[in-house]
Amino acid sequence: MFNTIEEFLTDWTMETESTLKILSALTDEALKRKVYDEGRTAGFLAWHIVTSIGEMMNRTGLSVKSFDEESEPPASAKEIAETYKAVSDSLKEEIKTKWTDETLKAEVEMYGEKWANTITLAILIRHEIHHRAQLTVLIRQAGLKVPGVYGPAKEEWATMGMPPVK
Repeated sequence: MFNTIEEFLTDWTMETESTLKILSALTDEALKRKVYDEGRTAGFLAWHIVTSIGEMMNRTGLSVKSFDEESEPPASAKEIAETYKAVSDSLKEEIKTKWTDETLKAEVEMYGEKWANTITLAILIRHEIHHRAQLTVLIRQAGLKVPGVYGPAKEEWATMGMPPVK
């Protein structure tokens, strides 16, 4: 949870940079990848990250740039990444201009419960991290280089002149 807007903005900036690294590693072909036949595609997961920001945060009274969560994902990995950047920047701007530290304590109805805005922000970030991790599996299965997020990925150890951690 966050006590100040600045705490959230610092965390959101770091996490969106990480998400952009993952989204930028996708290719148009990789968007079609699934772990199993009935599973979600990488394109669905990437687009879900994008659409979830507006879907969740607009429930708090903000006007974040958003897209219908039922809409088909774009066929272009680059378009998904660019749209994610625009939506995540939109959230930053909305919070900077419309909320105060006190607004974080306000409670709103979220999915049949009352959540403080600070909890909603924390859940938004955790939700994004969860799906970002799913994407790394699909990226690796597609034979693409997985970018490191909280440290070097397996492929990055070699460029550092070190053996990968097992």
